[in-house]
Amino acid sequence: MKKYLNTLFVTTQGAYLSKEGETVVVSVERETRLQAPIHTLGGIVCFGNVAMSPFLMGFCAENNVAVSFLTEYGRFLAGIHGKTKGNVLLRREQYRRADDPAYCAQIAKTVLTGKIANCRTVLARALRDHENKINTDEVATASKRLAFYLRKLEQDNDLQTLRGIEGESAHSYFSVFDHLIISQKEEFYFDERNRRPPLDNVNCLLSFIYTLVMHDVRSALETVGLDSCVGFLHRDRPGRAGLALDMMEEFRPFLADRLVLSLINRMQVEKKGFRKSETGAVLMDDDTRKSILVAYQKRKQEDITHPYLKETVPLGLLFFLQALLLARHLRGDIDGYPVFIWR
Repeated sequence: MKKYLNTLFVTTQGAYLSKEGETVVVSVERETRLQAPIHTLGGIVCFGNVAMSPFLMGFCAENNVAVSFLTEYGRFLAGIHGKTKGNVLLRREQYRRADDPAYCAQIAKTVLTGKIANCRTVLARALRDHENKINTDEVATASKRLAFYLRKLEQDNDLQTLRGIEGESAHSYFSVFDHLIISQKEEFYFDERNRRPPLDNVNCLLSFIYTLVMHDVRSALETVGLDSCVGFLHRDRPGRAGLALDMMEEFRPFLADRLVLSLINRMQVEKKGFRKSETGAVLMDDDTRKSILVAYQKRKQEDITHPYLKETVPLGLLFFLQALLLARHLRGDIDGYPVFIWR
């Protein structure tokens, strides 16, 4: 287990988390491995066979510490949340807007603009940094297709059409994703996006990091008082955090996808850290998972200039800033939701 920034990740199988005074205690075979004051934590993420006492669950809920339970390999299982906080008027406005198809289309268009623009930037960075190592023609062609989809978003489209554009743009982007991998090509190749379960090493990395981003986005939305389950682009479905999935779209390319490419191209992950199960699912070992967690948290500590606020902030703070901006838009304080577009 390891505490990074304000999130405690527990990956040691058989670990038990309990409450002692105002602290969270992590024990393995009745030996205390880590003890952290509750006020220093914003979230706890438990992987696999990790247990938590009922008293600590309630303590975390009272102190607004989000708890997520994942499988050992990163698939989300459940979360613990305390009493609903924040402005009830904000949530009522969110629900009203979510029932308005025209407004949902407006927000969906904004979110997809951020996602597709950020995908294009990922491709542009690859063309600039690795011109002699990748198939520039195919990558440039995919970038042009994404530009075409951005223009299509400027039209008056309904939600169904927008979801179609999202699917087509994702296909174009991932069709050249394998070209962006410039080392360990035999061990890390990408044919197509697959999940539940991931069938190759690259998809295993993508799914795992997407899960980490989802935890952070969901926590940010709940912190500002929004309902993370009621989205605009993603349909309501029991057990699905629709709004978190909406906001995740703008973060996937420049945060998750770029991190996956860096881990592979800089050889921070290796083939020996992955294995294929009898069902065909690709799983990562504990050391690889820990290395990814360290890399993810280091990435979140990097500074970035927010394009709307014009201020330099840690990348990890973006989740909360975007959640706040969405809340301000829903309250009518700003005219539109300023999606994050990476430059």
